[in-house]
Amino acid sequence: MAIPAKTIDEVLAELDRIIDSTVSENNFLGIFAYVYRRTTAQIKQAIAEKQFEDNARMELMDVAFANLYLTAYYGFKNNQDCSSAWKTTFNARNEKITIIQHLMLGMNAHINMDLGIAAATFAPGLSMPALKNDFMKVNQILNDLTNEMQDRLTKVSWLMFIIDWMGKNTDEKIVNFSMVKAREQAWDLACVLSGSTENERKSAVEATDQIISGLAGMIKSPPGKLLKMALKLVAYFEEKEVKTIVAKLKED
Repeated sequence: MAIPAKTIDEVLAELDRIIDSTVSENNFLGIFAYVYRRTTAQIKQAIAEKQFEDNARMELMDVAFANLYLTAYYGFKNNQDCSSAWKTTFNARNEKITIIQHLMLGMNAHINMDLGIAAATFAPGLSMPALKNDFMKVNQILNDLTNEMQDRLTKVSWLMFIIDWMGKNTDEKIVNFSMVKAREQAWDLACVLSGSTENERKSAVEATDQIISGLAGMIKSPPGKLLKMALKLVAYFEEKEVKTIVAKLKED
């Protein structure tokens, strides 16, 4: 374990270890870990292709972003403190909820909270407007890969169309969660933290953690009887082996 990671390659190596461990344990945290690994590899490729305004800075930010997840994951495994949002996610690792809920729990903690913290703190004194274009480019990569993964999930969750239908055609939704809102939340948090003192930053992070933890609770157990019934039905017919799920996500 090399925490904190210093390069994207070190991040990828750590994520591979987490994926292997969670797959061997049939632990549903492996789903988010795999999708996050794909995202990190995609960002590495974008940096190599010089798609960002400042590619060296982007690697520093991506590593800082990843270290927040790696620190939380290994901290939880070693019975150390981590944020309430991550604790809720990690505690749900063996719960009988849908695959998409397991994925959204990880996204909720890492994008809604960690991304903003990483953007504000990886380079103290950095002007946030100077970072905005590259930040939004990362967000687009996250969005594209999330949509791709959701499409691939139909291979192991063949009733997932029910959730999609309910979200588009009724008032029943898992939660009021979307990548657009997550990106906005992350950027707003980054801007608040970048202009704060250390004490103000600590208070803002703690307050955000409580909000995101509450959202995690709603992802696990959303309001609405009809939606709860639909999620139970979807979960019942889903693939239960994490190894198979990850293998199917890898397929083109």
